[in-house]
Amino acid sequence: MATSGKRPFWMHQGAEYLIGVAFIAQGLQSPTPLVPGLLGGLVLLNTASAKGPMAAFRLFGRRTHRLLDAVLILFTIFGAVQPFVSIESGTRMIMGLMAFALAFIWLLSDFAEKAKVPKQKRGSAAARPTSQAARPLPNADAGLAASVGRTAGRLVGGGVNAYRKRKG
Repeated sequence: MATSGKRPFWMHQGAEYLIGVAFIAQGLQSPTPLVPGLLGGLVLLNTASAKGPMAAFRLFGRRTHRLLDAVLILFTIFGAVQPFVSIESGTRMIMGLMAFALAFIWLLSDFAEKAKVPKQKRGSAAARPTSQAARPLPNADAGLAASVGRTAGRLVGGGVNAYRKRKG
């Protein structure tokens, strides 16, 4: 789960896919498609290669992805202001807006890796609690959503039981 104020990584990946496709679409509409098309391809490749829920290749971790995102943001800004390759002014402006969007998404994203929980063997004695009291409550620390769900379930169950008592 994302830390407070940060967006989960799957949202980050989804937004980067959209931005990469937008870069490529802008390149296809531009008379000078080299730079926006290249940037779109790099953004898509970076997003598809990072380990995350929407990844295609899972080649590197989120820390590396975070670093590559910063490099891509700087590369996008450089591509928008560089004088070497001819780019029309509208495309330059859109590239600058895309760099701003990438930076905004980068700042508000949670890049924390999920903690790996070691798997225990099903048949081992250590995996099975000996008594009912030793078992933890299911979803005891699940948070507000689980608490609201349990309360709603208890209310519905109480209503059904009251109806059955009244009927029978």
